[in-house]
Amino acid sequence: MDDEFFISVKDKLIEFLWSIGPTLIKATIALFLGIFLIRLIKRFLNRFMVRAKTELSLKTFIDSLTTFILYGVLFASVGIILGIEATSFIAMFGGAAIAVGFALQGSLANFAGGILILAFKPFRVGDLIQVKDTLGFVENIDILYTRVKTYDGRMVTMPNGNVANSNVDNRTVNATRRVELTIRVGLEEDADRVKEIIEKVMSAHPDILQDPAPDTWLDGIEEYSLRFTARSWANIDDFWPIYWDQLRNVKKALDDNGIKIAFPRTEISYASPEDSPKA
Repeated sequence: MDDEFFISVKDKLIEFLWSIGPTLIKATIALFLGIFLIRLIKRFLNRFMVRAKTELSLKTFIDSLTTFILYGVLFASVGIILGIEATSFIAMFGGAAIAVGFALQGSLANFAGGILILAFKPFRVGDLIQVKDTLGFVENIDILYTRVKTYDGRMVTMPNGNVANSNVDNRTVNATRRVELTIRVGLEEDADRVKEIIEKVMSAHPDILQDPAPDTWLDGIEEYSLRFTARSWANIDDFWPIYWDQLRNVKKALDDNGIKIAFPRTEISYASPEDSPKA
């Protein structure tokens, strides 16, 4: 009895394998052939984008999107070969897409944000940007996220949906940038002399741009200081070295000329006994 049962199971298993074997082989061949073709298509596409000098951020996005679409088509084709009807396959994917859509609303917003970023190009790979409290260089822009490397070496991953809906300060989009200093000196200092010293020091820097020329003006009279604003222009790659040089050079020049940097102070006056009110 037991032998007959196992023989029957064995026969049915062999019959099943014989019946499904050719289809399974076709599906396997289609899978491996599809993977090979996808790699070939991606390689061809990458070469085309290199020759067309496609922007790096757009290249990354197209590569990710192409991979997603091609593998989706491949798995659908393998499913049809295995006997899943096309209409059933479409209905299954449609239902899954709706469910995934509700579950991944944030990711869909990030996807739309990535499209907007690549379409309007508020920044590109390599730009120095600030988004809210994050300042750094754009390392990568993909379908869902933008990655920024900060000055202290941290890699910050920002959802594209948030980036697309935030104010983006792109600090390298222009070739030049203004160096601006705020200097406070004592109220007793000669404003014209201070202005002359600052402008002379700033204009002497070898890497500063002379058009527009550096300028300085008295920007305010405060409780304990005269506030000066000094401005000059620099090429974007020289901005920070020039900024640090100007701060150091202006401070040294003011010290050499006996002009003191202002600091908060409070004066207290005591009335003499003669000035005290008499009862």
